[in-house]
Amino acid sequence: MVTSRVILLHPLAPPKPPPGAACNGCGVCCAAEPCPLGIALTRRRRGACAALRWDDAQARYRCGGLADATLRVPRWAAPAARALAARWIAAGAGCDSDLVPQPSR
Repeated sequence: MVTSRVILLHPLAPPKPPPGAACNGCGVCCAAEPCPLGIALTRRRRGACAALRWDDAQARYRCGGLADATLRVPRWAAPAARALAARWIAAGAGCDSDLVPQPSR
């Protein structure tokens, strides 16, 4: 059974890369559902991740969980917390989303 959902993305967001390719900040995976870091930070398990942030300067989505304003930890714990956060969002591991986005008509 094929299911479909509507997710809204910024019109300037880059197209989703194929699975395994480097992340380009398309936002598809995070707009579809939160990762373990997103769940821990926002306590939301369904829908778009509330930590997803659009970066106007780079014209791409970024994880708000890696931004200082969202990742509220003591300064001494910040490096370890960032490493854990990067692992939870699979930073540097390539696209792990098998979603197939369709543009709106």
